[in-house]
Amino acid sequence: MPQVVRPRIAVLHGTHPASPLPQRFRSLADREAVDVLHRAARVLVASLPVLTDRLVEALYEQEPGYRAAIESDRAEIWQEVHHSLRHNVGSLIQPREFREAAHRTSRRIGEIRAEQGVPLDAVLHAFRMGGAMVWQDLVDETARRDPDDVRLLVHVAADVWNFVDEHCGIVGDAYRQAERRLSWRRENQQRLMIAALLDGTARIADLCEAAAMLGLPEQGRYAVLAVASAPRGPQRPGPARPPLNLPTALPVAAPHGQSGPGLPHVRPDAPALPGAAPYGQSGPDGPPHARPDTAPLPTAFPGTAPLWHTGPDAEFAILRLTGDPGDPGELHAIAAALDAPAGTRAGIGSAVEGLAALGDARRLAETALRACPASGGTVLLDEHLPDALVVTSPALGSALADRVLGPLDRLDPSDRDVILETLTAWLDADGSAQRAGARLYCHRNTVLNRLRRFEQLTGRCLTRPRDAVEVSLALAARRLLAP
Repeated sequence: MPQVVRPRIAVLHGTHPASPLPQRFRSLADREAVDVLHRAARVLVASLPVLTDRLVEALYEQEPGYRAAIESDRAEIWQEVHHSLRHNVGSLIQPREFREAAHRTSRRIGEIRAEQGVPLDAVLHAFRMGGAMVWQDLVDETARRDPDDVRLLVHVAADVWNFVDEHCGIVGDAYRQAERRLSWRRENQQRLMIAALLDGTARIADLCEAAAMLGLPEQGRYAVLAVASAPRGPQRPGPARPPLNLPTALPVAAPHGQSGPGLPHVRPDAPALPGAAPYGQSGPDGPPHARPDTAPLPTAFPGTAPLWHTGPDAEFAILRLTGDPGDPGELHAIAAALDAPAGTRAGIGSAVEGLAALGDARRLAETALRACPASGGTVLLDEHLPDALVVTSPALGSALADRVLGPLDRLDPSDRDVILETLTAWLDADGSAQRAGARLYCHRNTVLNRLRRFEQLTGRCLTRPRDAVEVSLALAARRLLAP
């Protein structure tokens, strides 16, 4: 017999306020129509196993999202469908007795399907298929018993389909709540795993699981970026992740809660990493790098965002490197292209091999961060190793600064600063008085006179290599360790 009422497609996303069969019948749903519905529903209850078989087979053939679950454990799916049909068809006969049990069953199905990763559309489609099959069987049974009674079912059709819509809403809500819980659990596990890797406390046995969880190769090459924002006053204590941009191979969304006003942009002239598409153009496997609601973040690993971790004094990002192990160009490109707000300090540690070495990489990045000037900037550790020596032993660095530069402290502060500025410029100019004078806007003889005065005051000889090294380290200590 042809279908009398076709199933409706609309699905509500919340619990429908209407009960399936209210005690006070609507004007079009008289007692006779309800009696016809009850008689047909009792027949369906008696033949539930057959109805369950048909619905499971229909799901397998018509809903790809359920196919894998049915192939994996057909008996479990059969029991679940049978349980749901028993409560839902029973609700058509005795709403008060079966309503809560039917709701609990639908909520449980939504939670289980979310945990299994079955798409929500597939779950809702399965419920609509079940509703359509039950409705058609009600019509067919009524027509078999008395064809004239079929017209009465029209009066209760709205109640039946409101019931289906109500349970679609319940399933959808339960599915989304379970999905949020699962997402939070995964994110929390990732945070804990990233923290363990960067702290160096991850067990060797857990590295394979960590690689799978984070989408990183266990034996890849990595570096760690440490970032500290400029002080923001007593109202904003602790580290704050500044908006950053580094060369990217694919667009990467900003971490949740980190996007907002003031996001800078990647400099178009920044050197790109090997395989990276130019800024604003499509990469080989994705859309353009820049999107209005995202911040491109540092990554050299196509399709993988840098993994951030918040420390007590700085933010850390794990960077996957893809260049040749002996080629420093990749780290240089990252350091050159880093574009951070004024006052932000950033340190990039040396490259390490494997996830097991990320604890060392984080400590190297912290050392690079300590070697960064207080005014801000970016320090690549491999290019500032003498400064790193100073900051890794601040007590010895301060002692060296006091021993070498202490005699200058007896001078007037303005005289002392002039001598220190001249000495720094001369060392930065590779010992050229001519270039140092050009930087200081003075004659080369003036530079030489100031250097001779320094030698007289400190007893050091700048042409002696040992003294030159000590002076250079002392200046670095005075600059980096000053309170």
